[in-house]
Amino acid sequence: MLTLQDARHPAGGRSRRQFLRVGGLSLGGITLADLLAFKAHAKANKLALRDKSVIFLFQHGGPSQFETFDPKMDAPREIRSATGEIRTKIPGITFGSTFEKLAQLNDKFSIVRSFTTGDANHDIKPIVGRDTLRANMGTLYSRVAGVLRPDTAMPTNVALFPRAVDPLSGPAITQFGNFESVGEFGSAYAPFVPGAGGGLQADMKLNLPQSRLNDRRELLGSLDLWKRRAEASGAFDGLDSFQQQAFATLEGGISDAFDLSKEDPRVVARYDTAPLSSRDRFSPAWKNREHYADNSATLGKLLLLARRLCERGAGFVTVTTSFVWDMHADVNNAPMTVGMDYVGRPFDHAVSAFIEDCEARGLRDKILLVCCGEMGRTPRINAKGGRDHWGGLAPLLLYGGGLQMGRVIGASARDGGAPSDSPATMQNLLATVMHTLLDLGEVRVMDGLPKSLVDTLTGGEPIKGLV
Repeated sequence: MLTLQDARHPAGGRSRRQFLRVGGLSLGGITLADLLAFKAHAKANKLALRDKSVIFLFQHGGPSQFETFDPKMDAPREIRSATGEIRTKIPGITFGSTFEKLAQLNDKFSIVRSFTTGDANHDIKPIVGRDTLRANMGTLYSRVAGVLRPDTAMPTNVALFPRAVDPLSGPAITQFGNFESVGEFGSAYAPFVPGAGGGLQADMKLNLPQSRLNDRRELLGSLDLWKRRAEASGAFDGLDSFQQQAFATLEGGISDAFDLSKEDPRVVARYDTAPLSSRDRFSPAWKNREHYADNSATLGKLLLLARRLCERGAGFVTVTTSFVWDMHADVNNAPMTVGMDYVGRPFDHAVSAFIEDCEARGLRDKILLVCCGEMGRTPRINAKGGRDHWGGLAPLLLYGGGLQMGRVIGASARDGGAPSDSPATMQNLLATVMHTLLDLGEVRVMDGLPKSLVDTLTGGEPIKGLV
């Protein structure tokens, strides 16, 4: 219990920051004392911010370029798409046959057939890696934008894992990297993670029970009593503003944004990928069975939740389900034909639902969706019907954000193993994202930003043909 003695002598007892963590009121490492400071920071830097958001759907495991957006059906059998091809809305362009819905929408988004991640390592680049200063890409953005939106108190950097929409799903995969990494920028800039096991589990849930709000009211009442005592000693002036901000964060529009029950049930049903596959449909022959099931159960709702957050001011949202795009045809991973049925169909359904929803809501220019993994797959199908790791080429889809849509950027070599023209690197992708979110001319003249951050944000060129 905090005593009046603590209030009179915070340096010798509990500090103000320690006190303001009482009762679990710190939000993902952000204390009440930090909230207004972050708001002031964001206001000071508002000239650098564009009114746009980015959702980065990370396809963990490394999707194949052949069975997604570059089938190469004129190549030998051991190279070309194992799932065949399907015509798209744009004449002369085909996708892997799993993408039936996206094939009818490809005038709405662009693909890059010359994207390379640089190596074939299982990690979580480009979300977190050397090119992002070992921090989540959203952390770079929030270091400029501030941690909270001044007008809504919505976190600017959010990460959504399966448990954000389904508490029965498995935890986020951390074997290959930490999606919440902040690099050199401090824990306050880590992604805001809702759902079971996330840093905000004690404070924010998709369906925040009224009893929890009542508990917060009681705690704030206790703070009022403590504040009156503290004021008598001249300590901690102005606590009311912190209390108001904390309660607004818990009870106001932010909690509604995370609550899918507030969404039109017809929209939820349109996004929902769970009905596509029951858990028992995934064969126990693959150790990744539970990952396939979690992906199918949650992907659509995660994209819907991401859209809701972006509408309310989230600037960068990382979405990833589980480790499902690794298709070696071994004890862990299904071969290409089975794997694309397990994973490709939910992706096709969820991303097409997202695009159609954003088009209907007039959000095409406001939200940029980026879809890629950490690498691509080998040009040759292995003896068991899978493809192995490949860093020379990877699929990349981009929708919205005010970029040029309906484009096929670059081309790959005949065997699909490397760019044949207009190569695009992870530095180009990072630059495309940051040009969407920020006025980089303003970033260059901002005070207080680390040189390493400014150089990283302003040093690259966006992917040609998109901006």
